[in-house]
Amino acid sequence: MFRLKCKVQKYQWGKLGAQSEVSRYVQDTVDPEAHYAELWMGVHPNGPSALEDGTSLADYLKSNPKTLGDHEKGELQFLFKVLSVDTALSVQSHPTNEQAQILHKKDPKNYPDPRHKPEISIALDDFELLCGFRQNDDLLAHIKNYNEVIQLFDEGLLSDFTHEDKSKQKEILRQIFTTIWKSPKEKIAQVVGEIIERIKKHHQKTELDQLLIRLDGQYPGGDVGVLAPIFLNYFTLKAGESTFLGPNEPHAYLSGNCIECMACSDNTIRAGLTPKFKDVETLTQSLTYNMTSAPYFHAKEVADGVLEYAPPVPEFAVQKLTKAAKKLPNTNSSSIIVVVNGEITLKSGDTTITLKAGQVGFVSAGLQDVTVSSSDTVEAFRAFTPIPN
Repeated sequence: MFRLKCKVQKYQWGKLGAQSEVSRYVQDTVDPEAHYAELWMGVHPNGPSALEDGTSLADYLKSNPKTLGDHEKGELQFLFKVLSVDTALSVQSHPTNEQAQILHKKDPKNYPDPRHKPEISIALDDFELLCGFRQNDDLLAHIKNYNEVIQLFDEGLLSDFTHEDKSKQKEILRQIFTTIWKSPKEKIAQVVGEIIERIKKHHQKTELDQLLIRLDGQYPGGDVGVLAPIFLNYFTLKAGESTFLGPNEPHAYLSGNCIECMACSDNTIRAGLTPKFKDVETLTQSLTYNMTSAPYFHAKEVADGVLEYAPPVPEFAVQKLTKAAKKLPNTNSSSIIVVVNGEITLKSGDTTITLKAGQVGFVSAGLQDVTVSSSDTVEAFRAFTPIPN
């Protein structure tokens, strides 16, 4: 067991200075003008972690292969993060393994990894996001509530949108969404402008009205992503609640702090609410167009004081540790632990490590029967790769 020094990423959407949850993990003086957006914990080359002596975690694992479980294939399978979101992230999705290999070969600059990027987000406070297409009736109602958007596609498509055949519904949604997202920028700007002008006159603005106005303020000039809340589920995760994002599901984080874990990949297909590279063609072609309610993902208690978030992917699961935790569940996997509040002490044989809020530690796969003692306020998260069933 040992502490890690982890990479802090500064992006424009991150919270400023000490207001950012991520700033607590900064090794040097916190810059009040810097946007601290993400803490990366793992071995991804875009943000590799290191031991306190400066040795990269990736090199350490190569030199000490027994620190990993046999099922971990010689390297960490996951990338663990803390996010602190001030303004909206891009409307985006992530590819399947097969798609990732094709995209990486075709465009390694924008798709740096040949693997998929399923991910789970666990709220640390009120965490606001868009995720997945709304259910059919809800989506249709929102299109009619913001009917200016109908200028961007064939209105006749709406008459078949209530078709009983789900595959037919998906095809219609694909046509509508693709046509809108490929519309000329000046036409999008006109429609966004008309919507914003109208709803600003409302004496009682809905939550969605307020969100559209906010997004237009963050991305002025007619960004097509401003229209995304009309189509996608808009909801807020409370602390401890989570959502799992599989391949080809549209989403956008809007505000708040969260823990995030994913396969070790940085592949993102973007198509709005971003100054970065946008790939509208790939996004609109690859989405599932599934229409669902807000996709909450539920944790299970696996031991006293230990909640486990185990999505249906092989690369990762996450455990939340609280005061009642007395022992780390044996996973036969290496793991990374990040402390958000309080402090936690881990002991296995003669090895002991104490981690305080703002610190990150690594636990080798070979350590069994790791006992836990902690402060009353402790809140820590552990990422690991489960043994396949």
